[in-house]
Amino acid sequence: MNDDLADLNSRIDRTNELLQRMLAEVAKTPSTHAIFVDAGYLYAAAGRLVAGTEDRRAFDLDAEGLIDALIDRARTIFADSRLLRVYWYDGARRRIHTAEQQTIAELPDVKVRLGNLNANNQQKGVDSLIRSDLESLARHRAISDAALLGGDEDLVSAVEAAQGYGARVHLWGIEAPEGRNQAEPLLWEVDSQRTFDLDFFKPYVSRRTAPGYEPTAERPTREDVRFVGAQIAAKWLSERGRDSLVELLPGHPYLPGSVDQDLLVEAEGLLQYSLRGQADLRRALRDGFWAHLQAQY
Repeated sequence: MNDDLADLNSRIDRTNELLQRMLAEVAKTPSTHAIFVDAGYLYAAAGRLVAGTEDRRAFDLDAEGLIDALIDRARTIFADSRLLRVYWYDGARRRIHTAEQQTIAELPDVKVRLGNLNANNQQKGVDSLIRSDLESLARHRAISDAALLGGDEDLVSAVEAAQGYGARVHLWGIEAPEGRNQAEPLLWEVDSQRTFDLDFFKPYVSRRTAPGYEPTAERPTREDVRFVGAQIAAKWLSERGRDSLVELLPGHPYLPGSVDQDLLVEAEGLLQYSLRGQADLRRALRDGFWAHLQAQY
């Protein structure tokens, strides 16, 4: 009897030890988040807010700059978490990338997923793609938190699916000039909700008007742009000091939205050339900026 009790206690001790090891390993595992962007909602709501129209042909969206700003905001909100990637959902004829969508797809940490675009320019299949990705990532414990930028009531099932596997879903919205641009059932279902205002989107949306720089100006080379990025970094460092540099370095290769926009505007002024929509030159600009700062650290 005593031997049986001793054996039972021994097995209990081993089980407790294994559980403690498992809990210790789980504690070491960093939280992971992903950002899910319904581009149809984004273009319509941001266009209405900033440019006064939902017609994509009437305004330009700096998708690269905006994605970096969203990543930067997520880094602040999910402070102890790492980014898996940004999922960008949009529609296209026969699911063939447009030039703009191809540029977005080439950005680091971004996955473009395309639904179909019908004859009335309505997206089809995007909501099911979002649900599929959310559910799969949550089921495989690839993410602990999902930031969903969207507003369609059809996304409720996607939220429920992810939550069913233990992920938390945070709804991000865009300020509406009047009323709401997100379905109430969606607002009720998510774990948290926040709205980004006009000031957040204004740097990334511009109504199409006469260009501010001569359209005939010669396109600068990547090396020219890298050099300008380094110039601006030297000025930034002299004005902000090394303490600001130490705060900035952990975010590499991303820049905070405000710093990135200041860099873009100042570079365009020096180059007398618009870098909007020029993904390769924007990357060269950031590369030059970072290269100078890292050389000084």
